[in-house]
Amino acid sequence: MKKKKIAVLTGAGISAESGVKTFRDANGLWEGHDVEQVATPYGFEKDPELVLNFYNKLRRQLKEVEPNPAHRLLAELEKDYEVVVITQNVDDLHERAGSHHIIHLHGELLKMRSVDDSYTLYDCKEDIKVGDMSPTGVQLRPHIVWFGEDVPMIGKAAEEVESADIVVIIGTSLQVYPAAGLMNCAKEGTPIYYVDPRPSIDSKNNITVIKDVASRGVAKAIELIKELK
Repeated sequence: MKKKKIAVLTGAGISAESGVKTFRDANGLWEGHDVEQVATPYGFEKDPELVLNFYNKLRRQLKEVEPNPAHRLLAELEKDYEVVVITQNVDDLHERAGSHHIIHLHGELLKMRSVDDSYTLYDCKEDIKVGDMSPTGVQLRPHIVWFGEDVPMIGKAAEEVESADIVVIIGTSLQVYPAAGLMNCAKEGTPIYYVDPRPSIDSKNNITVIKDVASRGVAKAIELIKELK
């Protein structure tokens, strides 16, 4: 018997419980920096050293955190379902928890690329510095999708949601596009479970809202999924 397919959309809220800081705090700064400085092509062109050091710091912080129960519960779902995780997060916590099919919409901290080629990726476990070149002799940068840049994986992600039997959304405000529009790619009537402590939508029709943090909310969502016929 073919396994049902679950498309899981995750945002900063699932990693927050592991100690990964969310993208922006209340005053709009990211780790003390204006987003224009550290998350745009313009910011990198203006001060590449500042930008590289910013992501170097995030990469080092990533080594200090571990997957939490929400990440692990999603990995365990693969025993009984076909699961694809579509994440806005740039950390590797889904991978470390054991999930196998992961689409990173906004890039990965542990990957890098040259400034003139967004498709050829290199592993990146240590710091990137000004003067670090790709094999083609071009400056390297983090493999992060910055504001104003295309989201190359969005088409693939939309296809995965469209073909899913069940959609689970975890820890995202549903405000950042194009990722926020993915739930609308689900076939009409597809059961959708939305887990967030501050949900931006209400339960209605096929949408069930679970107002809770990721670790508890994911466990509740899985219980409801198991009750589906």
